[in-house]
Amino acid sequence: MGRSRIISADSHVFELPNLYVDNCEAKFKDRAPSVIRIEGADWWVCDGHKMLSLAGGVQVGMRFEDPEKLTFTGTYENVQPGGYLPDEHVKDMDADGVDAGVVFPSIGFLMYNIVQDSQLLTAIFRTYNDWLGEFCTPFPNRIKGIALLNVDNVQEGISELERCHKLGLVGALIPVYPPVGKRYGSLEYEPLWAAAQDLGISINLHVATNRPGTGQELSDIDTLTASFRANLDYWVRMSLGDIIFNGVFERYPKLRVGAVEHELSWVPYFLERIDYAYTQEAPREGWYRFKEAMLPSDYFHRNVFVGFQQDGLGVKLRNIIGVDNLQWGSDYPHQEGTFPKSREILEEILAGCTEEEKAKITCHNAERIYGL
Repeated sequence: MGRSRIISADSHVFELPNLYVDNCEAKFKDRAPSVIRIEGADWWVCDGHKMLSLAGGVQVGMRFEDPEKLTFTGTYENVQPGGYLPDEHVKDMDADGVDAGVVFPSIGFLMYNIVQDSQLLTAIFRTYNDWLGEFCTPFPNRIKGIALLNVDNVQEGISELERCHKLGLVGALIPVYPPVGKRYGSLEYEPLWAAAQDLGISINLHVATNRPGTGQELSDIDTLTASFRANLDYWVRMSLGDIIFNGVFERYPKLRVGAVEHELSWVPYFLERIDYAYTQEAPREGWYRFKEAMLPSDYFHRNVFVGFQQDGLGVKLRNIIGVDNLQWGSDYPHQEGTFPKSREILEEILAGCTEEEKAKITCHNAERIYGL
């Protein structure tokens, strides 16, 4: 892609094995996430649940070199140092031709699936957010962080959002799908949307962050089937639908909500269906009707952004999705990421785009959404 400026709007850090047990509130230390070695592989465990091994940080780039050697397990000494050392992170960005990056966790957001004790979840997230703020500090123009928010209690979540904004974090993560009975169309989230709009901070729905009871618990690794992995966009479609159909974007016109790491190709069909449901189906009791002369898809185009990694088909459909709604991310340092071939891959999948479109997708949209 020449040497145009590129921002990865979906990169990751990889938490230190002792981060949570060393820094969490004392009363939660024995339940906080930690790493144990089982039969030669390191595994994250939390509150009695065996979670995942280290595939999110080891064998980076292996899929390009020898994909048959990819494994789901690993040991911490083989984790990419750029996952936990800011200096090394920036060196890898340079090697990949990436000028700036927005970083999400690798382990912390899985706690949405695992931890039912809301106080424990809040303690884990505060620990992560403090560390992330420190991780980003040495390179304020190159690394920007996304906070983890527990919104089981909305007011407590808002307090953490305000605290993290002061730490310099540029966005906040909430579950891609909330607990049963607390979907995002509920009025209890109104203060959250208002606070995010007032602070100018984006709300992010990253893949694999459902709360327990919604059919996507990751505490049992047997649920990670190929068909499950291939259909993860279901949950974000439901949450975006709840937000749009309940008039959230009508009331908060400057609120930005993003579907992160769900790829793109599902969006055109989703847009067609939400407009069809609104205009062609008889309204049921309780269905919200917009006060403005706008369609559901209009609110999507104005308020929603979608992050992708390597969805060539989605890029071909960019004019339906909206070029201003797209942002690219490398997913570094995860195994399925584009590092160290990001520019080569972008050159291929953006080949049909104009230079203006390329600049928006790989840079300008992320600058606007995250205030870079």
